[in-house]
Order: sequence, then C-alpha cells, then structure tokens
Amino acid sequence: MMSTEEKYLNCINCPMGCKIHVTLNADTIITISGNTCPRGEVYARQEIINPQRMLTTTVRIQGGMLPLLPVVSQSTLPKRLIFDCVKVLQGVQIKAPVKMGDVIVHNILNSGVDIIASRDVKEKST
Repeated sequence: MMSTEEKYLNCINCPMGCKIHVTLNADTIITISGNTCPRGEVYARQEIINPQRMLTTTVRIQGGMLPLLPVVSQSTLPKRLIFDCVKVLQGVQIKAPVKMGDVIVHNILNSGVDIIASRDVKEKST
C-alpha cells in the first residue's frame, strides 16, 4: 500500500506568495491546490520534481583591483548540483582584467549552464 505525502510551498513567482499544497503518492503528484494563478502550479511541479536555483559566489582573481570576482550562473541549475558547483569554483583562479558577462566556467559539471562574471574587475596598476 502506497502512502500519500503532503508538502506545503510558498510560491515565489509573484507578490501574492500563495501557500501551495501538494499531495504526492510515492513520487507522483496527485493534486496541487492553493495557487491563484497557473504560474503557481508550474512552480510547484518544478519545485517538487526538479528544483532549480541560481548560483552566486566568488572566484579568486589574480592581478585585479579586487581579490575575488563575483560570479553567477547564467541560468538556473538543478539544486542537487549547487554544492558540487561551488566546490569546482573554489579551485578556479582567473587573471584580471575581466568584464561583466565574461564566461568564467563553460558548461559547469556538464549542466549546460555557464558561470559568468557579474562585474568588471580591472587589472591592478603597478
């Protein structure tokens, strides 16, 4: 006999912040309720089946006006990959200068997502 599970989410797709109720049987979504618009249902399905997150962190930069370069994922990554991506980025060191939008790591962990610079860092003048 399969047991049902209930999960509660706060939708983040608009300012309404609907409290969404999801009923699951094993890994199958049975019902989604509480959303006031279709975006809430889409959000709940995504969050239950394959949650996604943006990644923002820093990498070391050599010869720059700053010791660290802020970077961001170009799009969302599967939540399960976030910590592994951070570990990869801890080992990255690049050289200044860097322009905002420059690709720092292409296709991180074969996710199809690039990590890009989120600001300019000029070369330190000597």
